[in-house]
Amino acid sequence: MIRHIIRKEFTDIVRDGRFRWCSVLVGALLLVSLGHGWVQARNAQQEHAAAQATAREHWETQGEKNPHSAAHYGIYAFKPRLALSFVDEGVDPYTGTSVWLEAHRQNDFLLRPAQDATAAQRIGVLTAAQVLQHLVPLLIILLTFGAFAGERERGTLRQLLASGIGRPELAAGKALGVGGALALLLVPAALVGAAALVVGSPGPAASPLARGVVLAGVYLAYFTVFLALSLAVSAWARSARTALVILLGVWVVNGLVAPRVAVDLSKWLHPTPSAIEFARTIENEMASGVGDISRPDRDASTQRLLAEYGVEQVEDLPINAVGVYLQESEEFGNRIFDRNYSALWDTFERQGVVHETLAVAAPLLAVRTLSMGLAGTDVEQHRHFATAAEAYRRDLMRRMNGDMAENSRTGDFSYAADAELWESVPPLQYAAPTLGWVLGNRILSLLVLGAWLAGTILVAAARVRRAEVA
Repeated sequence: MIRHIIRKEFTDIVRDGRFRWCSVLVGALLLVSLGHGWVQARNAQQEHAAAQATAREHWETQGEKNPHSAAHYGIYAFKPRLALSFVDEGVDPYTGTSVWLEAHRQNDFLLRPAQDATAAQRIGVLTAAQVLQHLVPLLIILLTFGAFAGERERGTLRQLLASGIGRPELAAGKALGVGGALALLLVPAALVGAAALVVGSPGPAASPLARGVVLAGVYLAYFTVFLALSLAVSAWARSARTALVILLGVWVVNGLVAPRVAVDLSKWLHPTPSAIEFARTIENEMASGVGDISRPDRDASTQRLLAEYGVEQVEDLPINAVGVYLQESEEFGNRIFDRNYSALWDTFERQGVVHETLAVAAPLLAVRTLSMGLAGTDVEQHRHFATAAEAYRRDLMRRMNGDMAENSRTGDFSYAADAELWESVPPLQYAAPTLGWVLGNRILSLLVLGAWLAGTILVAAARVRRAEVA
């Protein structure tokens, strides 16, 4: 009997012209957004690789100069695009793609795509994630709002139950019929996405196919939530019109109201300084120190070296005291940067926790954080790369100042290193976080989404069992 119900529901939906038009529209948007995102991500990755090679060439061919001058010359580091970033751009358009690594400064990321976009582009950018998070749930609502309410209005629900079919079996058959129709739309898109992962350059992300499988599971759970919720409302509502109005209200709250509330509430609970305020704070602390972080004193540094090497004059030191002092200044600046940037990153992550917590009222918030995490475009993975780039900058400065200290003497302003030193500095090798690391950061979202899935299924089962026939 369930097979008959599945076949009947599937056939009715497929034959419905409204479904065909809606599925063609949503499917076209999904495939176009996937294709456009893949092409854009691949081009960006190739451009970043070319720019990184150019930056490396400039570093190695900068000519003879003092190592500390080379430290100020610096080098650019470019954030790579991970394998699934074509599905969900996340925060990448707003966080920047490159950073200049130089002495005495931890610079912000540059080249933010959102800065170059027009207002219309910022509003109208459509990604595959947005289609899956907003339009597919709307399609599910349009397909299922009349599952029970419509049968009741037409007087066929009593006939179906009188034929011996139970309410749970009827609900399961309708759910599977709707799921089969949606599979005609989603399976081809999933195959296109999998082909893009296999054919395209996967980037540095570990196990991109494993990430893709987990991402597909997340969206499957999200669609099941809306399917179960729609069946529950349809079984409870007195009419199909009432069910549709209620479900559309849920969709608006989930997709439009909740994200805006989450942003405003997280900023109110955990405010962040403006870029100007943040830069001014660092500048002031770099000038005078803060707390137990005090600026190094050059004379004190020199006296310590004299005592350490047992000499009385700076000229007798076997190293360059200036190089040592410059490295001490770097270490001082690093403590200032760690103090301020750690606080800023922690604030961003606390804001993210607010978003995840509010997912108890809107499953979209949980799915969005999971989607960005698996695509490698969330705040945590941007911080992961920024930390790796900063560690590389500090090692680079340590090498430059160390070479100056070891290979020249205090007062020797003629010392200049050559290409041998520049080439001895290895390029930045970035290892992207593993899947386990990503899921470990998203435990709260996984729990909330799981609660939504279990809760809506239980509610749907309860409402279906008590569904009135007239």
